[in-house]
Amino acid sequence: MAEISFGRQRNETLDYIQAMLGQLSLMARGEGCDMLTYLIEMAYVEVSDILRGQRPPHIQSEEASQATHEQRNAST
Repeated sequence: MAEISFGRQRNETLDYIQAMLGQLSLMARGEGCDMLTYLIEMAYVEVSDILRGQRPPHIQSEEASQATHEQRNAST
């Protein structure tokens, strides 16, 4: 049951982010900020892909992330 609740909350959060990105895109376009509009629209598409399950929410695998963290710690 907790997993269903987490999934629902996650989707609601992503839906909210997508709605805000839509508003920000309109605002940026209205101000003539072409590059900003483009970047916001790319984020909007990314959220859409995540919601549809076409793209994982993480870029790196967990193992790669841990290896990067260990390398940073070793260099300090």
